[in-house]
Amino acid sequence: MSGHSKWHNIQKTKGAADAKRSQTFTKIARELIVAVKTGGSGDPNNNSRLATVIAKARAANMPNDNIKRTIEKALGSGNSNDYEAITYEGYGPCGVAVIVEALTDNRNRTASEVRHYFDKFGGNLGATGCVSWSFDQKGVLIIEREDLDEDTVMMDALDCGAADFEPEEECFTIYTDPDSFAAVVAAMEEKGYTFASAKVEMVPQNYVTLTDAKDIQNMEKMIDIMEDNDDIQNIYHNWEQE
Repeated sequence: MSGHSKWHNIQKTKGAADAKRSQTFTKIARELIVAVKTGGSGDPNNNSRLATVIAKARAANMPNDNIKRTIEKALGSGNSNDYEAITYEGYGPCGVAVIVEALTDNRNRTASEVRHYFDKFGGNLGATGCVSWSFDQKGVLIIEREDLDEDTVMMDALDCGAADFEPEEECFTIYTDPDSFAAVVAAMEEKGYTFASAKVEMVPQNYVTLTDAKDIQNMEKMIDIMEDNDDIQNIYHNWEQE
């Protein structure tokens, strides 16, 4: 998504009901658990994946107590949650490229649901690799423009190790290499910046525009229903939203 459409989605999330925010926290908690288990540590200084998810959690305004409790739960031997990371790729209306990342305890259930969503809204689930070749993995930080000076933010971001900087009407988008994401976030926070969003994402190399009202409606509905699925963590696409 471009900066404009990304900002649109952030504003949409900010205005969501408490139930929606609660679902977001639940999904992030699942990511924290998996990060602790796969990284073998509850210390973000020794677990880069955990540091990345913590940055995402903080940008989503997840309370620090929730983050701490979730990490402690993941470290406890009594935690029986066993999630599997699965990525699905396919096409939305008019060939929009879509990547769906899921954490699930039931692969068959999630695969069936994802396939149904694609089919229901005029798309189709594809084979692994069918669209991911046209995306790049990047750290993406969004800062509200407010009264910040553009040149200052840009220089601070580059000094902190950012790879690219993109000013938008409502926000600044900062891109990082995935491996340096957590370090850039920490350095920017030390300079006093807060983030409207901070994630490692799949960023499309090019975008497509939908002009037919029905296609736009189907794409919006498909994204919404996927976001409401507890197993689906992230949805990436190359639809250029107006």
